[in-house]
Amino acid sequence: MKQKVIEVIKTCINKEVYLEKPKDVSLGHYATPVAFSLAKELKRSPVDIAKELAQKLQNETIFESVTAINGYINFKLSQEFLDIYGANVLEKGFYQDKKNGTILIEFVSANPTGPLHVGHARGAVIGDCLCRIGRHLGYKITSEYYINDAGNQVDLLGLSIFLAGCENILQQDVKWPEEFYRGEYIIDLAQKAQSKFGKDIFENESNISKLSAWGKDEMMELIRRDLDEVHISFDNFVSEKSLYPKWQKSFDKLQQHNKTYEKDGKVWIKSQEFGDEKDRVIIREDKRPTYLAGDIVYHDDKFDRNFDKYINIWGADHHGYIARVKAAINFMGYDESKLEVILAQMVSLLKGGEEYKMSKRAGNFITMSEVVNEIGSDALRFIFLSKKADTHLEFDIDTLKHSDSSNPIYYINYAHARINQLFGKSGKKRDDVLHIKLVGLNKEAQNLLFNALILPEVLEDAFESRQIQKLTDYLKFLATLVHKFYNENRIIGSEFEDRYLKLLEIVALCIRTGLILIGINAKDKM
Repeated sequence: MKQKVIEVIKTCINKEVYLEKPKDVSLGHYATPVAFSLAKELKRSPVDIAKELAQKLQNETIFESVTAINGYINFKLSQEFLDIYGANVLEKGFYQDKKNGTILIEFVSANPTGPLHVGHARGAVIGDCLCRIGRHLGYKITSEYYINDAGNQVDLLGLSIFLAGCENILQQDVKWPEEFYRGEYIIDLAQKAQSKFGKDIFENESNISKLSAWGKDEMMELIRRDLDEVHISFDNFVSEKSLYPKWQKSFDKLQQHNKTYEKDGKVWIKSQEFGDEKDRVIIREDKRPTYLAGDIVYHDDKFDRNFDKYINIWGADHHGYIARVKAAINFMGYDESKLEVILAQMVSLLKGGEEYKMSKRAGNFITMSEVVNEIGSDALRFIFLSKKADTHLEFDIDTLKHSDSSNPIYYINYAHARINQLFGKSGKKRDDVLHIKLVGLNKEAQNLLFNALILPEVLEDAFESRQIQKLTDYLKFLATLVHKFYNENRIIGSEFEDRYLKLLEIVALCIRTGLILIGINAKDKM
């Protein structure tokens, strides 16, 4: 709708225009400051230019009124235009001009050494929603999970399972190392290993590598199940271990561009040249590649697949990795500006106003599955999208069990269910009101209709700015308008019943579409 308005204005005045929302909604649906940008070129007052352009645009049929105020031009859309636009939405859905471009979005990528925790969940939900909205907009999106299965952490998982088996199954006294994985899930893995391999597997340390490989696979299955609980799936799972045979190829590229050197028996990358705090080791004294080397070969593999854009969603603690990874991408001959990194801040949970206690199952963190069991997938997805990714998120899980406006997902679903209930009370179906013209509506109805029809603009803004909270905020705002309209207007039995029902069917479609794109199915009954 916004694009249509821009096209009409451009055709009339032959200038590029930018539209914004007036702070005072009574002024109109859109406004443009184009007169200010023309003032210098035309050497005239923006106030005079705005008045002249407003007069020129007054006769365009999509506008009910065009007014010039203090150099701004304000546009109020005609009810006839909104009616036509609304009819198209009911016929075709909230379609949009399709975007071109291929994007690889990598997210979660948690080490396969334990269950997903709530921090992983935030990045998981954000990444999944970017994929959903991006695909709706027409981008060709590939979602990817990078499995860190080649480092010391997988060896440590095997050792932890082995020692848990020695202690809990063989009943041996065990001296645990300073660093190990703890929690009931490790004991569970040891018991499963006994069922699969027999308790003899804990009698010889040579079996630790076998337990590492097996334990990693078991953890990946658990991670997949945890993700499935919140309706998240991936197009690709890429194993770090599977990429290491390609390391020499990536290393050769760095050497060809003279971006490595040897010092103290190690090989370093000249990442400081590209804004990193210091150069980084990529090959240790014992010739083993470092963790950074894994990132380098993985991004070489990524960029070799030739996407238009690459988005990584990392935890905030990975901030320092951005410069060094971008340096390596550049040093291998790629355009590092194609990589965008979104940092997801930590999550703090409360229960009844007090800090949420960690369970024994994970040992030292709160698992995603625990929270899902408490509040459900819908509430988890919504609340994890309710703030910008780089903002700390704190919420009380008890609030998300309330059946009132303090629980945003309940409040939005209730708006959708109310509309469904109105159709039930009227005895009418959707098809019975499709032919009705949405004209002669009061101001509240017109405002509700307009705000439902701007969903495509909200979706595009949310995706392009990578701020999904713009969609959740919008859905809460729209639900508020629905409840207000319901409480202040007689709908069933009024002379406007059919018009109101058609209007509300458009709103319901908007709510359903918005919720689907954040991974939630709207409820018809509450």
